Amino acid sequence: MPDTDVLQSQIEKLRIKVEGAALPEGMRDKCLGMIQRIARMAQFGTYSIEYENTSRYIDIVLEMPWDNMSADILDPVRARETLDSHQYGLESVKVRVLEYLAVLQLHKMKQDQTGEKDSSFRAPVIMLVGLAGTGKTSFAYAVADALNRKVARIPFGGMGDALTIRGQSRAFADAEPGAVIKALIQAGTKNPVLLLDEIDRVADDARSSVMGVLLELLDPQQNIAFRDHYIDFPFDLSECLFIATGNNTTNISTAVQDRMEIVQMPAYTDEEKITIASRYVFPKAMQESGLPPDAIYIDPVVWPQLVRPLGFDAGIRTLERTIRGTCRKVARMLVEGQATQIRITPDNVKEYLPTW
Repeated sequence: MPDTDVLQSQIEKLRIKVEGAALPEGMRDKCLGMIQRIARMAQFGTYSIEYENTSRYIDIVLEMPWDNMSADILDPVRARETLDSHQYGLESVKVRVLEYLAVLQLHKMKQDQTGEKDSSFRAPVIMLVGLAGTGKTSFAYAVADALNRKVARIPFGGMGDALTIRGQSRAFADAEPGAVIKALIQAGTKNPVLLLDEIDRVADDARSSVMGVLLELLDPQQNIAFRDHYIDFPFDLSECLFIATGNNTTNISTAVQDRMEIVQMPAYTDEEKITIASRYVFPKAMQESGLPPDAIYIDPVVWPQLVRPLGFDAGIRTLERTIRGTCRKVARMLVEGQATQIRITPDNVKEYLPTW
């Protein structure tokens, strides 16, 4: 059995950590009560396991962003420039974000004037629906950048248990907090953009239970006091901006859909893809391949063939793979001394397309 002085020293360090932390009053009392309990247990030889469990719980509680918030940048001009720098097109989706930013700015001005938080304001829950590769996930990161918020992603693809979101009670030996609490700890703020990715791809046998948790998570009347089973104390999620993504809404319950603003992510046109490829994808692929800026010249009339090497594709992933493959072929030619500069024309474009 550990030395009594050592035990008391460890317990005292834990107590000091809790008393010096910025915790809600009820949570501080709860943690101090747990510390008192292990102090009593230390006298009867059952101290060790209980101390480890309590210490782990308190460490997680202290990592949670109870009051830490990032400062929003509510400049519509900057936000527009940021969104445009991340993604081309998607005008209807960007307008929704700018509208939300304007409303947030008005409420912020009202709060500054009155000195009180406007309890009537609730951030919208945005659901981005579109085919694979249309930029749903990356757009969520663009929104976070435009608002100067942290972003934390919760993947729902293949999720087979609602406890993954809500956490497991500490009554179980392998208990841990759920994905929401972990995401908040990762973001380090209580007002991040929470990306609920691929919520339409939950495992069939867990869909009803997961949708039930989502119902609480996305309802502004309930998420103001979201209770994780492991933490077992209400946490205010009303400051979070939820952005969900999915390929379609078929597998999403009607009640959950009712709490979201569904925004369709349209497929890119060939003209939009050409602009995206020439302005964003091609320069990035050149940089990733280590090629000098003038190593490849692509004839403008070649772009339509690069955009559709295998026929129609709603997204840009095939386009990205095509351009990266072309850059790799040119990189090999430069390294082997076959050329110093490549000009891709309609006559030789097939030589530089990747082998599918």
